[in-house]
Amino acid sequence: MSRTDPDTLVFHSAVDVFEPWRAALATALPDLDVRRADDVSDAASVCYTLVWNPPQGFFARFPNLALVINLGAGVDALTARDDLPDAPITRLSDSLMARMMAGYVLFAVLRHARDIPVFERAQRQGRWVYVHPRPAEEIRVGVMGLGELGAAAATEIARQGFDVRGWSRSPKTIEGVACSAGMDALPAFLGGCEILVVMLPLTPETRGLLNAERLALLPEGAKFVNVSRGPVVDEAALVDALTRRAISDATLDVFETEPLPETSPLWRLDNVLVTPHLASIALPASAATQIAENIRRIRLGQPPLNAVDRRRGY
Repeated sequence: MSRTDPDTLVFHSAVDVFEPWRAALATALPDLDVRRADDVSDAASVCYTLVWNPPQGFFARFPNLALVINLGAGVDALTARDDLPDAPITRLSDSLMARMMAGYVLFAVLRHARDIPVFERAQRQGRWVYVHPRPAEEIRVGVMGLGELGAAAATEIARQGFDVRGWSRSPKTIEGVACSAGMDALPAFLGGCEILVVMLPLTPETRGLLNAERLALLPEGAKFVNVSRGPVVDEAALVDALTRRAISDATLDVFETEPLPETSPLWRLDNVLVTPHLASIALPASAATQIAENIRRIRLGQPPLNAVDRRRGY
């Protein structure tokens, strides 16, 4: 293929709208031909894919793939597949995504720290209930997972004056956050969290990590926030802890099965806020710039930025 001919990027997502991505990529890289998967007439021209949960066998249609771009920060759905091409995989990562995630997490932490769920339940019952506010510095907030998004969220919570501690599999240093690392440190970390925010990637090591035994390590009446992936938590064990009020309230943006089935008891628990996996999403205007840069790097024979380690799963 001559470099004067446009190479093609194929877009596939059942939840993202194509046109804003096409327009943003046309601005960032005018010589790139951006098409929906169903609109490709020359499969050999396709060098790049921008995808979210494509169907099994999707990549086999395109023999010349040089880059797979995941439409988001979480790549567990991709790395778990058995039909990936022999091409680099990258994830989207930019300051606007981090800001969006930090904003959602801060909302959830403040909501629990100020006992807003208590007042919501009282309002529905027509009762005037007073709970005396506590200073932020007296409230212990734990952030479990200190990657790019987790670190941004932990920093924002600390900026509000909370007593913030973080846990990750490998050692991290974040200003204003008391960091611990490794499985040996996990019980003490969980035992010190009045509000736990889960921000771990989903890998074979983290799947089911927060089981009944580890949830029981949280202080009685702790609050729980999950913005990572549903399968990091044993959902049945979480439902049980919420039903017993061992965990007093939860804000959940992710679930074992999505959309959350109508039969899930989480819908009916009055101490749970359910949101539909929207804590942070990729925005075309900001993400197109990094996509274009990675395509330029691939064209020059350079490794892409934000590449995924398939062995680690993120």
